[in-house]
Amino acid sequence: MARGSEIKSGLRIVENDDAQADSTSTALSRDLTKLGIEVTNARLTYPIGAYTRGSLKSAVLSLFGHRDKTPKAGFVEAIRGLNIRIAAGERVALIGHNGSGKSTLLRALAGIYPLASGEMKVVGRIGTLLDIGLGFESESTGRENIYYRGMTMGYSRKQLRVAEREIIEFADLGEFIDLPMRTYSSGMYVRLGFAVSTHFSPDILLVDEVFGAGDASFSRRALERMLNIVDNAGIFVLATHETSLVERVCQRVIWLDRGMIVRDGPPSLVLPEYYRYMAAETPLP
Repeated sequence: MARGSEIKSGLRIVENDDAQADSTSTALSRDLTKLGIEVTNARLTYPIGAYTRGSLKSAVLSLFGHRDKTPKAGFVEAIRGLNIRIAAGERVALIGHNGSGKSTLLRALAGIYPLASGEMKVVGRIGTLLDIGLGFESESTGRENIYYRGMTMGYSRKQLRVAEREIIEFADLGEFIDLPMRTYSSGMYVRLGFAVSTHFSPDILLVDEVFGAGDASFSRRALERMLNIVDNAGIFVLATHETSLVERVCQRVIWLDRGMIVRDGPPSLVLPEYYRYMAAETPLP
């Protein structure tokens, strides 16, 4: 049964103890007792343009009937009426040019960005690698940051003490683990962030392409761990421009453009059309 549910700005997260039950069912349960993601008519907007607070001078002048023209904030739709279902065991790639809505969708699923309207239902424990600096303090050591980042993910100090050694071994930072993280390269940030985010085998792993900053050895180990999570009835959602990785590990591709779905299907069908579009050989479908 579900241990708990959280609802904020259109996102409902349910931690599920029975996530692997009833593996023959392909549809996401209406009572949300099965691991999965369901996005319904989701819309997300960003404010753009000038936005000013009133000054003391304008406040005084307003007492005498004078009104300055105050610029109104405009909005851009980053996600436009998305409808998506992702079931247990799926490996899904989000593709599209910069500004298409890939990273925004991941952050909305993680509960970072609120929806303007619609709903997102996520059943399962979520692990993320969306920002290499998220939850890290640059002046603290890597070892200390295992606890900082782990606690932002909801894990206790006791859990992190038990996991600390394995996390350090996976990150393979050597003596740097006890140096301030301001001395780390971007690849070292990624290795430590990935090691913490995936150690507890989340049901749903959301990854932005920043993880590719690791070296070849780390990338192989990271890929192995991600596939192991999925093979154990998890869900893997990756936003990336690296289509060779998509072809290797993903069974489904969602092509986004201006916050809308262009195509949703297997890589063998979606990617050739995407390549032609990116080469400017064909217009957007």
